[in-house]
Amino acid sequence: MTDRVIAVGGHESDGAAALAGVLGPEVTRVGGGRELVREVRSARAAGERVCVVPMTLGRDPSLVADAARTLLALDAGERAGTLLAEPFGTTAHLVGWLRTLANRVPDDRALLVTAPSGDPFSDADLFRTARLVGQYGRHRVVEVALLGGAPDLAEGVGRCRALGAPGAVVLPAAWAVPEPAGVAHAEYGGPLLSASAAAGVLASRVRQARERYERSGDDGVDRALAADHDHGHAHSHGPDDHGHGHSHGHGHAHSHAHGHGHSHGHGHGHGHGHSHSHGADDGHGHGPDGGGDHHRALSPAPRTAGESPVEHQGSAPDLVPSHRSPR
Repeated sequence: MTDRVIAVGGHESDGAAALAGVLGPEVTRVGGGRELVREVRSARAAGERVCVVPMTLGRDPSLVADAARTLLALDAGERAGTLLAEPFGTTAHLVGWLRTLANRVPDDRALLVTAPSGDPFSDADLFRTARLVGQYGRHRVVEVALLGGAPDLAEGVGRCRALGAPGAVVLPAAWAVPEPAGVAHAEYGGPLLSASAAAGVLASRVRQARERYERSGDDGVDRALAADHDHGHAHSHGPDDHGHGHSHGHGHAHSHAHGHGHSHGHGHGHGHGHSHSHGADDGHGHGPDGGGDHHRALSPAPRTAGESPVEHQGSAPDLVPSHRSPR
C-alpha cells in the first residue's frame, strides 16, 4: 500500500501556497478544512494510506487542532488508514533554525525576524522568538516585522537604523516571507530551510507517525485536539484567587517531538523561559542545510551529567536542531 503525505498550511504559509517552492511534487499541499477532507477521501478511495502533517513552525497551534477536528469528520473506513503526524516544527526548532541564519549575517547588520501577522498571541510569540534568537548572539540589534501587521517591514528596518545599524537582514520566521523588494536598507537572509532540509524533517515526522501507530495504535488525532488548548488564554482569577494568579500559555510548554510526542501546556507561573525540545530525531547542530555548529557556539550551557548524545537512526536523519536555554 502506498502512502500519500498531505501538508496542511495556515497563516505561516499563506494557506499552504508558500509551500510550493519548499516541498516536492510528491507532497500534497492543502489549506485545511474541505480541501483536507477532499484529499484524504481521494487517497483512501485509491487505496492509499494517508499521513497528514501540520506545517506550523510552532506559532500556529490552532492549525494542529483544526486538522484533528477535520479528520474526525471522516467515516470509520477513511480514518482507519489516516494518521496525523506531529507538527513540522516547534518554536524551539524555529529559534535554532533562525540562529543558524543569523550566523551568516555580518556583525554590524541588524536582524529583522519577520513573519506574516496572525492572532495577537501568535504575534507575541514572534517577539519572544526574536528575543531568544538574539540571546548570546553577535548582533546588537534584533527587531521584529509583521507582514500585514505592525510593525511592518519598512517600520522594522527603520527601527533597526534608528538603533545604529546600517541595514537589516530579513530572517524569515515563516514559510510565507518573500524577499524585501523595494524596501531600502533591507536584504534577504533566507530561506529558513533548504528544500532538502525541509524534506528531511517532513520524512521524519511521517516516519514517527507510522512508528507510533504500529507501536500503540495511536493515529494522533485525539491527542492533537488539545494542541491549542492554552493558546492565548493568559488570565488571572481575580481577588478570590488569594493572590495565586497564574497564566497558561503554549509559549512556555515543554515540547517533546519523539514518536509519542505530547505537550504540557499548563505551567502555572513556572517553566517559562525553559522552552526546549527533546526527541530521538532532534539532531544537534543541524541548520537549514543539515550541518553547522550554531548550537554549540551560541548556547553556553554544557550537557548535564548523564545526558547522552542523540543518535540518528536510519539513512535520513532528521535535520531539526535542538535548543536548550540555560537555566
